Amino acid sequence: MATRGEDQEIVRQFANRDVDMGTVVEELRSLGNEESPCRIVPSFGWHPWFSHQVLDDLSYAQSKTELPDATSHYKAVLSLSPDDEFILSLPEPGLLSGLLSEIREHLQSFPYALIGEIGIDRSFRLPMHWDPSSEAAKNASLTPGSRDGRPLTHHRVHTDHQRVILKAQLNLAGEMGRPVSIHGVAAHGILFETIEETWKGYEKEVLSKREQKRRSGTSAAHQDENIDGQSSSHNPKSQIIEPKPYPPRICLHSYSGPQNVLERYLDPAIPATVFFSFSCLVNFSDRTEKAVEVVKAVPKNRILVESDLHSAGERMDQLLEDAVRSVCEIKAWPLVEGVTQLAQNWKHFVFGDEKLPV
Repeated sequence: MATRGEDQEIVRQFANRDVDMGTVVEELRSLGNEESPCRIVPSFGWHPWFSHQVLDDLSYAQSKTELPDATSHYKAVLSLSPDDEFILSLPEPGLLSGLLSEIREHLQSFPYALIGEIGIDRSFRLPMHWDPSSEAAKNASLTPGSRDGRPLTHHRVHTDHQRVILKAQLNLAGEMGRPVSIHGVAAHGILFETIEETWKGYEKEVLSKREQKRRSGTSAAHQDENIDGQSSSHNPKSQIIEPKPYPPRICLHSYSGPQNVLERYLDPAIPATVFFSFSCLVNFSDRTEKAVEVVKAVPKNRILVESDLHSAGERMDQLLEDAVRSVCEIKAWPLVEGVTQLAQNWKHFVFGDEKLPV
């Protein structure tokens, strides 16, 4: 999963070592409950921690005003007016139009790729710049652009700017019919409101039970459609996707918001399918009552688990297993039932089909 400029190409190159995901979906259909081969589903996007590195040229073009230079841009999108020395340590900002073109190109190359990780984070602070004396301390194994243990400054990215970058990527996901992975920290209300803006005017009609019963079975032509209103066929090259301004499926990763915000995402009028993912690192490290109640409130077909770890390996596998066991314990699911349900939910989120075998 890409997060910033330095790793978009790395994710693309790594995913290019894989096979056509269309073949994988057909394999899943034919394998039933047999073990399927390991495959890669890449994800491309711009994380809110790096959103300051993106200049919103689209808004300037719309207002027909001249683009600012890098210094003016950073002073406008960062809090506490950073000094010139700090600004000079930052990369030249890229254009939002270019970022979207790059992501679109990657999505066209990978028909099952997601958009993410994107979102809003109001608690994140930018790290200090590297000074010449500490250059030697850089960890060469990490992707360039990472924090790498640097102390944090007091500078944050203004929420309004984060919202612009997030909405642009949500719109692109809707245009291309791709699911998104969303990061939200200290911004649960504003995050919901930002996502909500993308589906305004597209809300579903909510019918009473009596009306649902009256209409049931009257439209056989739509029996093969999934809940996103798109064909359940999994050949993206032949599938016609009607562009919309909102993504068809959303995962709120390591969801740490309150239950009342979760309930807003479950409004039956919302045209997108929203999943909630939980991890041991964020949600179950101390198993708070809040986390337990939130997990209990998530419908069984909308819950996911993750490691929320930046590297693969035995620790990631253990964190995933621990997350599965925690969810099963909280939901009072037998382990096999829980594993089966979580696997089905993941395939639904990624591929948009609830009927793929586990």
